[in-house]
Amino acid sequence: MNIPETNLPRVVIVGGGFAGMALARKILKEEMQMVLLDRHNYHTFQPLLYQVSTSGLEPDSIAYPLRKITRNSERCFFRLAEVNSISPEKNTVHTSIGDLVYDYLVIATGSKTNFFGNKSIEKYGMWMKTVPQALNIRSLILENLEQATITDDPERRKALLNFVLVGAGPTGVELSGAIAELRNHIVPKDYPDLNPNEMNIHLLEGLDRVLPPMSEHASRKAHEMLSELGVKIHLNTMVKNYDGHLVTTNTDLAIKSETFIWSAGVTGAPVEGLNASAIIEKANRYEVNAFNQVNGYENIFAIGDIAVMKTEEYPKGHPMVAQPAIQQGKHLAKNIKHLIRGEKLEAFEYFDKGTMATVGRNRAVVDLHKWKFSGFFAWFVWMFVHLWFLVGFRNRTVTFFNWIYNYINYDKAARLIIRPFKGHEERMSLDKEKV
Repeated sequence: MNIPETNLPRVVIVGGGFAGMALARKILKEEMQMVLLDRHNYHTFQPLLYQVSTSGLEPDSIAYPLRKITRNSERCFFRLAEVNSISPEKNTVHTSIGDLVYDYLVIATGSKTNFFGNKSIEKYGMWMKTVPQALNIRSLILENLEQATITDDPERRKALLNFVLVGAGPTGVELSGAIAELRNHIVPKDYPDLNPNEMNIHLLEGLDRVLPPMSEHASRKAHEMLSELGVKIHLNTMVKNYDGHLVTTNTDLAIKSETFIWSAGVTGAPVEGLNASAIIEKANRYEVNAFNQVNGYENIFAIGDIAVMKTEEYPKGHPMVAQPAIQQGKHLAKNIKHLIRGEKLEAFEYFDKGTMATVGRNRAVVDLHKWKFSGFFAWFVWMFVHLWFLVGFRNRTVTFFNWIYNYINYDKAARLIIRPFKGHEERMSLDKEKV
C-alpha cells in the first residue's frame, strides 16, 4: 500500500462520503497520520444525483476528487481500494491493495439500496446511489425515448413511455418531478414525433402519503405539486414483483414498463470482521455509543449512515441523511484529538437543521422546526442550501450557471447517451455497492 511508517497515531478512514470527508478535513493539520480509503477517487454529492440521471447536470458537477483533500498535507494519504474485512484483534484492515495497521479506525461506509429480499427487483430494477448508476438511468431514459420514436407496436411504445418509480421519499419525489419536467419541456421540442401525453410517470408509495419523513404540510403540498406536473401518485401500493417488463402490486394496479426505478429504502453497508453484537441485524448498521465508538471496541468508530446512535429523541438512530453524517464527522475529529491527548471524550449532540425536498421548477417544500413553507421561496432556499454544501468552488459555480441556463431556457443541457445502458448484467458488474 506504500504508506510510510510513522511514530504518530494512524487514523484510517473507510469511506469518502459526507461523514468520512467531514472528519478528514478536520484532522488534516493535526499531529497524526491519516489514511483515507475509498473504492472511488471522488466524493459524490448524493442529493443532486437525481439531476444527473435526468440530464440536468453533468456528473463532474457533483463529484469532488478525494486527493484534493489530502494533497496539502505530508501526513495524509488517499488510497483507491476496496476494504474487504477488518481484523480488530490485530488492528488491521484488509483491502484489495494490501493490509494496513491502524491505531484508530473510522468506518464511514454509508448505506446501500435495500430490496427487502426481492431478487427480481434487484435484478431488473434501477437504483441511484452512485454516479455510474445515475448515468445508467440517464442513458436508459433517453434510449427508451429514442426507441419509442421508431417502434410500430403501440403496446411496446406504451411500455417504453411508462416510467415507474417506487418510494415517495425525497429521492422518489425529486426524481419523478424531474422526469415530469423532462416530459413537459424537453420531449415536445426534442421528440416532435412523440405525443408527450403518452408519457406517464407513476410514483408508488406503500404508506398513505408522499414524503413520510416530513411534516403533513410538506406531504400535502408535495402531493399537490406532483399532481400539477402530471405525476400519477399511487399510495398504499406496494410492489410485489418486476420481471423487466411488468410491475405487479398488492392492488389491482399492474403497469407495463421498461423503466423501473427503485428508491424505496436503504440499509447499512458494514465491513466484515467485527463481532455480530456490534451490528443491529435488521438495519445492517453498527450500534455506537454517544462518542461514535462501535459497541465492544474502544478504537473503532462508525459515523454517518452506517452508525446507529440511539438516544431518547432518536430511539432508532439519527436520520440517514447528510447532516447527521457531517456533524458526526466533525465531532469525531474533536474526540480523536481528545483520545490522543488523554482527555475526556465529549458526547455527540445532533442539531436538526430541518429537511427539504424539491418537486421541480419553482416548487419545493421545507420543514424548519416550527416553520413549514412551500413554493417558490422554499425552492430558492433549497437551491441556496444545496449550493452551499456542494464541495468545491468549481462545482458550485458550474452548478449555479447550469441552473440559471435551465431556468431561463426550460432546457436540460446534458441529454447525452455517453455510455449506452446494455442491461442489468452490465449494471450489476459496474455498480457494486461496496466500499
